[in-house]
Amino acid sequence: MISVGDTLPDATFMVFSDKGPETVDLEPKLKGRKVVMFGLPGAFTRGCSMTHLPSFIRTRQALADKGVDEVICVSVNDPFVMTAWGQQSGAAEAGITMLADPTAEFTKAIGLAFSAPVVGLYDRCQRFALMAEDGVVKVLNLETEAGACKLTVGEELLEQI
Repeated sequence: MISVGDTLPDATFMVFSDKGPETVDLEPKLKGRKVVMFGLPGAFTRGCSMTHLPSFIRTRQALADKGVDEVICVSVNDPFVMTAWGQQSGAAEAGITMLADPTAEFTKAIGLAFSAPVVGLYDRCQRFALMAEDGVVKVLNLETEAGACKLTVGEELLEQI
C-alpha cells in the first residue's frame, strides 16, 4: 500500500474530450509540480457525490493558494461517466481534473483496490487524499472506517499542507 515518502507509480488514465476518449499519462502531471489527488469508490455514488467531491470543490482555491498546481479526482469508472460527473457536480468548472481509472491499474498499483459485491462495486478505489511534490507523496490520508468520508475530505488535507 502507498505511504508517505513513496513515489507515485506511473499510470495511464482516460478522459473524454471534444476529440473523444483519450489517454492521460500521470508522470507528466506530477513532474516538478505540487499535486493533490483524491480517490473514491465511484462517480455518482452517495458519499462521493454528497461529501467527498464537494469538499474539494470548496477547497480548490485555497489549495491553489497553498501552491497546489492541480487537483485530480480518480475513480474506477469509464471516462464518459467521469466527464459527466465533473460537469454535473461543478467539479470541472471548479478546475478539478476528473481521471478515469477504468481497469483499476492505478488503484491496484497503490494498493487501494477493494470490492463490495453486495452493492455492485468490484475493484474500486478506497477513499484517499494525498499531496505529492514531484511525484513523491508528502501527505496521505486514508479512511479507517468502512463507508466513512471524514479523513479524506478537502478541508482535512488543506489543514495538513
